[in-house]
Amino acid sequence: MTIETSAAEAAEAAQPDGAVLVGPAEHSGVSGRGYILLILTLVYVVNYLDRQILGILLPFIQKEFVLDDFQGGLLSGTVFAVIYATLGIPLATLADRWNRRNLIAASLATFSLMTVISGYVTQFWQLILTRFFTGVGEAGTGPSINSMIADLYPPEKRAGALAFYSAGLNIGLLLGFFGGSWMLQHYGWRSAFIASGAPGLLLVFLLLFTVREPQRGAVDGMRDTGDTPSLWTTVKHLWKLPSFRWMAVGGGLSAFGGYAGLAFIPKFLFVSHHMTPVQIGVTLSLLTGIFGAIGTYFSGYFADRFGKRDTNWYMYVPIIATFISIPFAPVFYLSSSTTVALIAACGPAMMGASYLGSLYAMAQGMVPLRMRAQTIGILLFVLNMIALGLGPATVGFISDQLRPYVGDDSLRYALMTSMITGALGAFCYWRATRTLKSDLARGGVTALG
Repeated sequence: MTIETSAAEAAEAAQPDGAVLVGPAEHSGVSGRGYILLILTLVYVVNYLDRQILGILLPFIQKEFVLDDFQGGLLSGTVFAVIYATLGIPLATLADRWNRRNLIAASLATFSLMTVISGYVTQFWQLILTRFFTGVGEAGTGPSINSMIADLYPPEKRAGALAFYSAGLNIGLLLGFFGGSWMLQHYGWRSAFIASGAPGLLLVFLLLFTVREPQRGAVDGMRDTGDTPSLWTTVKHLWKLPSFRWMAVGGGLSAFGGYAGLAFIPKFLFVSHHMTPVQIGVTLSLLTGIFGAIGTYFSGYFADRFGKRDTNWYMYVPIIATFISIPFAPVFYLSSSTTVALIAACGPAMMGASYLGSLYAMAQGMVPLRMRAQTIGILLFVLNMIALGLGPATVGFISDQLRPYVGDDSLRYALMTSMITGALGAFCYWRATRTLKSDLARGGVTALG
């Protein structure tokens, strides 16, 4: 993916009355949209830092509040997911009607503040409450950011740009695991929450004072009429697109093991491999931050490259990545050698988010301009209810049931469910290829292949 462009040329071809142009990009497509993409990616970095730092802190929170693995799974997954996924849709509808930059800034301020407050709780129910409101804040970022990026990059470069943005997930995990483990060891889990929430509060001002709203539809050569469909209209439109349904469910199944792993792999390494918090933090920051970012970015790059020949490559890339990663999972979870386990973990870490760029790009290509944020909101609702809502809690429940029989190794076997859900996700992507091109055309955007 290249970040350079000429948004100005597209804007000139399709500028609606009263449209608001992007700040720097009015003069330079290169620095303009590249800078905006960078800032939006940083928002995603702190989003994931605040969301997933709980994973490295969870064993110590469980110890202080005397929680079992099922309760830990509820805290790290279900509580957050229900509010995050549910509020994502109405906030996405608002993003299709309102200034997306301002909505992102308000959401960023909310979840960052709630993360800071998490460091001051004294009871389990208070932590549940702060995680609940963290979900409220984070629900407003994903659909708005995806919609903005779609208005910065044309269809043939969109998956690459969205994959670059999605790699912010991996950088957030890197910072969470590395910085969180260091803070945990030296200052405790409460200070780790406070330190992870503070950067987002500073980023709010950078977003508000240096980024302006991009013109909707300019890079697609489409005129923005300003008419925003109702949520029900969007739902009916998407339901008629079989490939969207398969992609949404496939994304949830792919992410199921990822979210469960983020919640419990730190504890698995702590219990089964006797690693220290700092060792776990350094290891997972390298795996998810470095290997994960490389895999996430290049999956979007290759999807764009091969998708120019055949649109179905936007699904083939995550299918191939899934089946490359599956054989590594049992080696990682079952090996008694820490070295062998960590080497095997490189495969799933690199391929784990390979579907994101493709799903975001294809979903937005199926709908009119003012449906884009709602579409991402609905996609994330399905994905997160399956993955974040069920993943950690299910794995935690299985672990609790296995513990009387296998003791501390229960997480080894519970985490193996990721192999099954990953394969099912790949099947869903394959089914999506059967109607992907026609669904893109029906959405008002010509298929790329």
